[in-house]
Amino acid sequence: MSIMNETGDRFLKKQHRHLIGGQWVEPASGGMFDVLDPATGQIIAQAPDGDASDIDRAVAAARKAHESVAWRGLTADARARILWRYAELIEANGEELAWLEVRNNGMPLGFAQWAIGASASWLRHYAGLTGNIIGQNASGPVSGGGAHIHAYTTRQPVGVAGLILPWNGPIGTFIIKVAPALAAGCCLVVKPAENTPLTALRLGELAMEAGIPAGVLNIVNGPGGVVGAALANHPGVDKVSFTGSTAVGRQIVAASAGNLKRVTLELGGKSPCIVLDDADMDRAIPGAAMAIFANSGQVCFAGSRLFVQRRSFDKVVSGIADIIKNMKVGSGLEPDTAIGPLISAKQRERVRSYIDNGRAQGAEILAGGGVPDNGGYFLQPTLFANVQADMRIVREEIFGPVLVATPFDDLDEVVTAANDTRYGLGAGIFTSNVNNAHLLADRIEAGNVWVNCYGVMHPTMPFGGFKESGWGREMGVDGMNAFLETKSVYVQLHG
Repeated sequence: MSIMNETGDRFLKKQHRHLIGGQWVEPASGGMFDVLDPATGQIIAQAPDGDASDIDRAVAAARKAHESVAWRGLTADARARILWRYAELIEANGEELAWLEVRNNGMPLGFAQWAIGASASWLRHYAGLTGNIIGQNASGPVSGGGAHIHAYTTRQPVGVAGLILPWNGPIGTFIIKVAPALAAGCCLVVKPAENTPLTALRLGELAMEAGIPAGVLNIVNGPGGVVGAALANHPGVDKVSFTGSTAVGRQIVAASAGNLKRVTLELGGKSPCIVLDDADMDRAIPGAAMAIFANSGQVCFAGSRLFVQRRSFDKVVSGIADIIKNMKVGSGLEPDTAIGPLISAKQRERVRSYIDNGRAQGAEILAGGGVPDNGGYFLQPTLFANVQADMRIVREEIFGPVLVATPFDDLDEVVTAANDTRYGLGAGIFTSNVNNAHLLADRIEAGNVWVNCYGVMHPTMPFGGFKESGWGREMGVDGMNAFLETKSVYVQLHG
C-alpha cells in the first residue's frame, strides 16, 4: 500500500460530524477536537467534540428506532442480508479503511489489514446467527394449580445499547460489539475513543450504505469523561458494553447502578506466556516475542509476563533480544515496520516511566528501552530480566512493548506465578507435551489460553476474562446472548 491513499485523504479532509438518527449532525457545542497521527504527532483531521446533550439526542434516536421496530421488527433473513452487505462493503473499502486505521492509530499495516478481514468474517458469522434467536418450549404441559399450562420462552433484544470503544483496535472492537448487537436486534449508540474516531465514522457511513435503518446505529464522539460517562449514566440506555482499562470499568459498573443496566466489560490484563523446555523453540521464541510486541504491546491480552523453564531461559531470552534488535520501529505504512508508535505522547511517557521504574528497582534491560528520535510517539521494544514478583513492571498493566522474563523449575511453580495477578484475560503455553499443555490450560486462571500460538481469535469462540479482566464474554454465541433478554410465557389452555 502506498503512503498515500486518495479516498482516505479525502475522508480526512471532510467536516466530520456525529451520526444521529441517520443524519450527520453538528455537535451541540459546535466544538471540534484535533485528531493526530501518532507516527508524526501532526494533526490529520478534526472530529466533533460531543457532550451530554449529544448523547441525549443519540439515545432518543436509538429509542425511537427500537420502539418503532425499524430493526428488531425485520425478519431474521432481512437483518442477515444487511449485515452480509455490510461485510461486503468493509471488504470493498478495505484498503482505505486500513490506511485510515494506520494513520489514526499507528499500528503496522499488516495488523490493520488483519482487522479488516476479521471484521468481515465476524459480521458474516453474526448474520448467520440472526436466524438462531429462538426460545424453548417447556418439556410437556406445565401444571399450575390443576390448570393445563403451555409454557415457552422467547428471546428479545435488550433494547438500546451503549458501546464504548478503546483506541488500541478501533475497527476490530467496533465490529466485535456492533455485529452481535445488531444481530440481536438492538439499537445502538457507539462512543469511539477520542484518540481514534476516524474509522468508526467511516464504518458509520458504510453501515448506512448497507441499509441499516436510521437511528439503529448512532455514533457520538468526544472525551470519555464527558461523552462516555453520559452514555454509561443515561437512564435511556439498557446495556453498556465497554472495552478499556479496569479502572474505568469500575466507573462503568458504578454508573450502571442507576437503572441496573446490563454490563459487559472487557478490561485489562497482565497475561503470562509460558515456555517449557520441550517446546519447539523455532516457534516458541518468535511466538513469545509477538505475544507482547504485536501492535506495539497495546493489546489487552498481550503476553507481558514471560516464564521460561530454567534450562531454556538463556536461550529464549537471548533469542527474543535478537528479535528486538532487528525489529524496525517506524510508521505503520512503511515496509517491514514491526513496531509502530504508541498512541500518544502521554501514553509513551507512561510506558517510559515504567521502564525507568524497572531500572530503578534493579531489573536488567537485555534489549531495547530507548526512544527513537524520529518525531512520532515511538519507543523501542524492551526486555527485562532479573525481575522480582513485587516489581511494578511485573504486577501492573503497562500497555506497551515491555516484556518481563522469569525462570521457573516445575509446573506447580509456574502455575502459582502465572496466577499471581489480579488479571485473568489470556495465557500462552509453548510445549510439545500434550499432557502438560492440557494440565496447564486447566490450572491457569484466564479466559483465553493459547497453546503453541498466541492471540488467535475466531467468531465462534467466546472472548473474555477472569477476575479483574472483565465481566461476560464477547464473540461467539455468548457475545450475541449478552444483547438478548429471555422472556417466559405461560398460556392456560381450556378444553
